[in-house]
Amino acid sequence: MRLASASSLMNPWLSRRSLAACVLAGWVCCSAAGELTVSAAASLTNAFKDIAQSYEAANPGRKVLLNFGASGALLQQMAKGAPVDVFASADQETMDQAQQQGLVRAADRHDFVRNALVLIAPMDAKAPPATLKDLAAPGVTRVALSAPASVPAGRYGKHALEASGLWAVVQPKVIHTSNVRQSLDYVARGEVDAGFVYATDAAIMKDKVRIVLDVPVNQTILYPIARTATSSNAAEAGSFIAYVRSPAGQAVLARYGFMKP
Repeated sequence: MRLASASSLMNPWLSRRSLAACVLAGWVCCSAAGELTVSAAASLTNAFKDIAQSYEAANPGRKVLLNFGASGALLQQMAKGAPVDVFASADQETMDQAQQQGLVRAADRHDFVRNALVLIAPMDAKAPPATLKDLAAPGVTRVALSAPASVPAGRYGKHALEASGLWAVVQPKVIHTSNVRQSLDYVARGEVDAGFVYATDAAIMKDKVRIVLDVPVNQTILYPIARTATSSNAAEAGSFIAYVRSPAGQAVLARYGFMKP
């Protein structure tokens, strides 16, 4: 079965609430007064859409522009000058890099949710893999794994396979995806035999995919959020982050399966 292209599955610049951008000779972008631009990991898409709506309802006149993608890709956009007020990544490593590059300050970052990595298979799979070792079986030919270089879920999955001594045999079967939601889409459409995603991603398509394994990882999957050092609306950025960490924001995140840090 032919795999769809990355661009056809998920355009990181989502309409209506997305960051309007043009990449010509460089970044050409600006936000209107009163608008807050939030770049967040793809796995936060559904939860942050709801949080943004709730935040706007509680603060009339304020507007949140959401930009979703792989954490590493979002970092690259910021490094190239994309105007961002709040950055939420799916791992500590990417936020550490943002801090090292002076894009965020240590005092402005906070861990706000926790997640888990799982292995999923199509709901109608007749003999889905039940262990990491099963991925090495001849019957498994395609495994969706987000690009480890830029996607935290991909790094977690690769590390788990390496720790199990399976990376060398599974790597030839890997179909690299641009973000965790693309991995989810591939599995949901039956274009791969299995895929590594977060538990929260699997939960939004539980009618099309099934969790076959809670993948062991060697670290807690904590999501940090931070106001950017170059934010033109620092006070508003701090207010949004406070809302995300508030009981109201945490309730939305919990509804989508995220756990407290």
